[in-house]
Amino acid sequence: MNVRLFFATLQFMSRIPVRARWSDGIESHQYVRGIVTFPFVGLVLGALAAAVFTLLQPWAGLPLAAMGYVLALALLTGGFHLDGLADTCDGIFSARTRDRMLEIMRDSRLGTHGGLALIFVIVTKVLVVSELAMRGNNMLMVLAAASVAGRAACVLLMYNHKYAREQGLGNLFIGKVTGTQTLLTLAGGAVLCTVLLPMAGLLALGVTVFAVWGLGLMLRRTLGGQTGDTLGAAIELGEVVFLLALLR
Repeated sequence: MNVRLFFATLQFMSRIPVRARWSDGIESHQYVRGIVTFPFVGLVLGALAAAVFTLLQPWAGLPLAAMGYVLALALLTGGFHLDGLADTCDGIFSARTRDRMLEIMRDSRLGTHGGLALIFVIVTKVLVVSELAMRGNNMLMVLAAASVAGRAACVLLMYNHKYAREQGLGNLFIGKVTGTQTLLTLAGGAVLCTVLLPMAGLLALGVTVFAVWGLGLMLRRTLGGQTGDTLGAAIELGEVVFLLALLR
Protein backbone atom coordinates (compact mmCIF):
# COMPACT_ATOMS: atom_id res chain seq x y z
CA MET A 1 0.00 0.00 0.00
CA ASN A 2 1.30 3.44 -0.97
CA VAL A 3 1.76 5.32 2.32
CA ARG A 4 1.50 8.77 0.70
CA LEU A 5 -1.72 7.72 -1.00
CA PHE A 6 -3.10 6.51 2.33
CA PHE A 7 -2.41 9.85 4.01
CA ALA A 8 -3.86 11.76 1.04
CA THR A 9 -7.03 9.66 1.30
CA LEU A 10 -7.18 10.11 5.07
CA GLN A 11 -6.92 13.87 4.60
CA PHE A 12 -9.64 13.81 1.92
CA MET A 13 -12.08 11.71 3.98
CA SER A 14 -11.56 13.24 7.41
CA ARG A 15 -10.65 16.33 9.40
CA ILE A 16 -7.58 14.66 10.86
CA PRO A 17 -4.60 16.98 10.27
CA VAL A 18 -2.06 15.43 7.91
CA ARG A 19 1.34 16.99 7.33
CA ALA A 20 1.80 18.14 3.76
CA ARG A 21 5.01 16.17 3.30
CA TRP A 22 3.19 12.91 4.18
CA SER A 23 0.98 13.20 1.10
CA ASP A 24 3.34 15.25 -1.04
CA GLY A 25 3.11 14.54 -4.76
CA ILE A 26 -0.45 13.13 -4.75
CA GLU A 27 -2.73 15.10 -7.08
CA SER A 28 -6.54 15.02 -6.95
CA HIS A 29 -6.81 12.98 -10.15
CA GLN A 30 -4.77 10.24 -8.43
CA TYR A 31 -7.21 9.88 -5.53
CA VAL A 32 -9.03 7.06 -7.31
CA ARG A 33 -5.96 4.90 -6.69
CA GLY A 34 -6.54 5.46 -2.98
CA ILE A 35 -9.81 3.53 -3.01
CA VAL A 36 -7.97 0.43 -1.82
CA THR A 37 -7.01 2.35 1.34
CA PHE A 38 -10.65 3.15 2.25
CA PRO A 39 -10.95 0.21 4.70
CA PHE A 40 -7.73 1.30 6.45
CA VAL A 41 -8.95 4.90 6.68
CA GLY A 42 -12.12 3.46 8.20
CA LEU A 43 -10.02 1.53 10.70
CA VAL A 44 -8.31 4.73 11.88
CA LEU A 45 -11.55 6.71 12.15
CA GLY A 46 -13.47 3.87 13.79
CA ALA A 47 -10.71 3.15 16.31
CA LEU A 48 -10.52 6.81 17.36
CA ALA A 49 -14.30 7.09 17.76
CA ALA A 50 -14.37 3.75 19.60
CA ALA A 51 -11.72 5.06 22.00
CA VAL A 52 -14.09 7.91 22.90
CA PHE A 53 -16.83 5.35 23.64
CA THR A 54 -14.44 3.30 25.79
CA LEU A 55 -13.34 6.35 27.79
CA LEU A 56 -16.88 7.61 28.37
CA GLN A 57 -18.58 4.32 29.22
CA PRO A 58 -17.31 3.86 32.84
CA TRP A 59 -18.70 7.14 34.14
CA ALA A 60 -21.29 8.32 31.57
CA GLY A 61 -23.15 5.05 30.98
CA LEU A 62 -23.86 3.24 27.73
CA PRO A 63 -26.33 5.62 25.99
CA LEU A 64 -24.17 8.71 26.52
CA ALA A 65 -21.02 6.80 25.60
CA ALA A 66 -22.74 5.63 22.41
CA MET A 67 -23.77 9.21 21.64
CA GLY A 68 -20.17 10.26 22.27
CA TYR A 69 -19.02 7.70 19.71
CA VAL A 70 -21.49 8.99 17.10
CA LEU A 71 -20.47 12.60 17.79
CA ALA A 72 -16.76 11.76 17.66
CA LEU A 73 -17.15 10.03 14.29
CA ALA A 74 -19.13 12.99 12.95
CA LEU A 75 -16.45 15.42 14.12
CA LEU A 76 -13.64 13.29 12.70
CA THR A 77 -15.31 13.29 9.27
CA GLY A 78 -16.64 16.83 9.47
CA GLY A 79 -20.17 15.45 9.15
CA PHE A 80 -19.28 14.81 5.51
CA HIS A 81 -21.12 11.50 5.19
CA LEU A 82 -24.10 12.55 7.31
CA ASP A 83 -24.53 15.56 5.04
CA GLY A 84 -24.50 13.24 2.03
CA LEU A 85 -27.14 11.04 3.66
CA ALA A 86 -29.41 14.03 4.37
CA ASP A 87 -29.02 15.47 0.86
CA THR A 88 -29.66 12.08 -0.75
CA CYS A 89 -32.86 11.50 1.22
CA ASP A 90 -34.10 15.03 0.54
CA GLY A 91 -33.64 14.37 -3.16
CA ILE A 92 -34.91 10.83 -3.68
CA PHE A 93 -37.93 11.18 -1.38
CA SER A 94 -39.04 14.44 -3.00
CA ALA A 95 -40.93 12.46 -5.68
CA ARG A 96 -39.77 14.90 -8.37
CA THR A 97 -38.08 14.41 -11.73
CA ARG A 98 -34.48 13.16 -11.83
CA ASP A 99 -33.08 16.61 -12.64
CA ARG A 100 -35.09 18.23 -9.85
CA MET A 101 -33.90 15.55 -7.39
CA LEU A 102 -30.29 16.36 -8.23
CA GLU A 103 -31.06 20.07 -7.81
CA ILE A 104 -32.55 19.45 -4.37
CA MET A 105 -29.49 17.40 -3.39
CA ARG A 106 -27.29 20.41 -4.21
CA ASP A 107 -29.36 22.69 -1.95
CA SER A 108 -27.47 23.33 1.30
CA ARG A 109 -30.72 23.66 3.26
CA LEU A 110 -31.90 20.68 5.28
CA GLY A 111 -35.32 19.34 4.32
CA THR A 112 -37.80 17.18 6.20
CA HIS A 113 -36.67 13.89 4.67
CA GLY A 114 -33.01 14.67 5.28
CA GLY A 115 -33.73 15.63 8.89
CA LEU A 116 -35.68 12.41 9.46
CA ALA A 117 -32.85 10.37 7.91
CA LEU A 118 -30.31 11.95 10.25
CA ILE A 119 -32.52 11.31 13.30
CA PHE A 120 -33.10 7.71 12.24
CA VAL A 121 -29.42 6.93 11.65
CA ILE A 122 -28.13 8.66 14.79
CA VAL A 123 -30.79 7.15 17.08
CA THR A 124 -30.33 3.70 15.54
CA LYS A 125 -26.57 3.88 16.03
CA VAL A 126 -26.95 4.93 19.67
CA LEU A 127 -29.46 2.15 20.40
CA VAL A 128 -27.62 -0.65 18.59
CA VAL A 129 -24.22 0.32 20.02
CA SER A 130 -25.72 0.34 23.53
CA GLU A 131 -27.32 -3.06 22.94
CA LEU A 132 -24.11 -4.59 21.58
CA ALA A 133 -22.18 -3.25 24.59
CA MET A 134 -24.75 -4.69 27.01
CA ARG A 135 -24.27 -8.08 25.36
CA GLY A 136 -20.59 -7.99 26.33
CA ASN A 137 -19.04 -7.37 22.93
CA ASN A 138 -15.58 -5.85 22.62
CA MET A 139 -16.75 -2.45 21.45
CA LEU A 140 -13.33 -1.22 20.40
CA MET A 141 -13.26 -4.01 17.83
CA VAL A 142 -16.95 -3.71 16.89
CA LEU A 143 -16.90 0.03 16.26
CA ALA A 144 -13.61 -0.06 14.37
CA ALA A 145 -14.96 -2.87 12.17
CA ALA A 146 -18.18 -0.93 11.45
CA SER A 147 -16.21 1.97 10.00
CA VAL A 148 -14.10 -0.44 7.96
CA ALA A 149 -17.20 -2.15 6.56
CA GLY A 150 -18.99 1.06 5.59
CA ARG A 151 -16.02 2.43 3.69
CA ALA A 152 -15.13 -0.86 2.03
CA ALA A 153 -18.68 -1.51 0.81
CA CYS A 154 -19.15 1.97 -0.69
CA VAL A 155 -16.79 0.96 -3.53
CA LEU A 156 -19.79 -0.86 -5.00
CA LEU A 157 -21.36 2.53 -5.79
CA MET A 158 -18.23 3.51 -7.73
CA TYR A 159 -17.52 0.44 -9.85
CA ASN A 160 -19.65 0.05 -12.97
CA HIS A 161 -21.68 3.15 -12.12
CA LYS A 162 -21.67 6.54 -13.79
CA TYR A 163 -21.57 9.99 -12.27
CA ALA A 164 -25.04 11.54 -12.24
CA ARG A 165 -23.73 15.09 -12.63
CA GLU A 166 -21.22 16.79 -14.89
CA GLN A 167 -18.80 17.71 -12.09
CA GLY A 168 -18.24 17.34 -8.36
CA LEU A 169 -16.07 15.53 -5.81
CA GLY A 170 -17.73 12.18 -6.44
CA ASN A 171 -16.45 12.35 -10.00
CA LEU A 172 -12.99 11.55 -8.64
CA PHE A 173 -14.14 7.97 -7.97
CA ILE A 174 -17.48 7.10 -9.57
CA GLY A 175 -17.04 5.23 -12.84
CA LYS A 176 -13.25 5.35 -12.54
CA VAL A 177 -12.68 2.41 -10.18
CA THR A 178 -11.54 -0.80 -11.86
CA GLY A 179 -12.68 -4.32 -11.08
CA THR A 180 -9.29 -5.11 -9.56
CA GLN A 181 -9.45 -2.07 -7.30
CA THR A 182 -12.96 -3.06 -6.23
CA LEU A 183 -11.90 -6.59 -5.33
CA LEU A 184 -8.82 -5.34 -3.45
CA THR A 185 -10.93 -2.85 -1.49
CA LEU A 186 -13.48 -5.49 -0.51
CA ALA A 187 -10.71 -7.97 0.29
CA GLY A 188 -8.99 -5.40 2.52
CA GLY A 189 -12.28 -4.83 4.33
CA ALA A 190 -12.82 -8.58 4.70
CA VAL A 191 -9.35 -9.14 6.16
CA LEU A 192 -9.68 -6.29 8.66
CA CYS A 193 -13.20 -7.33 9.74
CA THR A 194 -12.05 -10.93 10.18
CA VAL A 195 -9.06 -9.86 12.27
CA LEU A 196 -11.20 -7.56 14.43
CA LEU A 197 -14.24 -9.85 14.74
CA PRO A 198 -13.47 -13.40 13.57
CA MET A 199 -16.37 -14.94 11.62
CA ALA A 200 -19.00 -12.55 13.01
CA GLY A 201 -17.25 -9.61 11.34
CA LEU A 202 -16.97 -11.40 8.01
CA LEU A 203 -20.63 -12.42 8.04
CA ALA A 204 -21.74 -8.89 8.99
CA LEU A 205 -19.58 -7.48 6.18
CA GLY A 206 -21.27 -9.86 3.76
CA VAL A 207 -24.70 -8.53 4.80
CA THR A 208 -23.40 -4.96 4.48
CA VAL A 209 -21.98 -5.54 1.00
CA PHE A 210 -25.28 -7.03 -0.17
CA ALA A 211 -27.28 -4.11 1.30
CA VAL A 212 -25.01 -1.44 -0.23
CA TRP A 213 -25.06 -3.22 -3.59
CA GLY A 214 -28.88 -3.13 -3.51
CA LEU A 215 -28.82 0.54 -2.48
CA GLY A 216 -26.57 1.30 -5.44
CA LEU A 217 -28.99 -0.34 -7.88
CA MET A 218 -31.92 1.60 -6.43
CA LEU A 219 -30.08 4.91 -6.60
CA ARG A 220 -28.94 4.26 -10.17
CA ARG A 221 -32.51 3.59 -11.21
CA THR A 222 -33.77 6.73 -9.45
CA LEU A 223 -30.98 9.22 -10.21
CA GLY A 224 -29.40 7.68 -13.29
CA GLY A 225 -26.09 7.30 -11.47
CA GLN A 226 -24.26 8.16 -8.27
CA THR A 227 -22.99 11.36 -6.66
CA GLY A 228 -20.71 12.24 -3.78
CA ASP A 229 -23.84 12.52 -1.63
CA THR A 230 -24.92 8.96 -2.38
CA LEU A 231 -21.44 7.70 -1.48
CA GLY A 232 -21.75 9.40 1.90
CA ALA A 233 -25.20 7.88 2.37
CA ALA A 234 -23.84 4.44 1.54
CA ILE A 235 -21.10 4.75 4.16
CA GLU A 236 -23.53 5.84 6.89
CA LEU A 237 -26.12 3.19 6.06
CA GLY A 238 -23.39 0.58 5.65
CA GLU A 239 -22.21 1.21 9.21
CA VAL A 240 -25.77 0.87 10.51
CA VAL A 241 -26.38 -2.38 8.61
CA PHE A 242 -23.08 -3.84 9.85
CA LEU A 243 -23.92 -3.06 13.48
CA LEU A 244 -27.46 -4.44 13.11
CA ALA A 245 -26.09 -7.62 11.53
CA LEU A 246 -24.01 -8.23 14.67
CA LEU A 247 -27.21 -8.40 16.76
CA ARG A 248 -28.30 -11.69 15.23
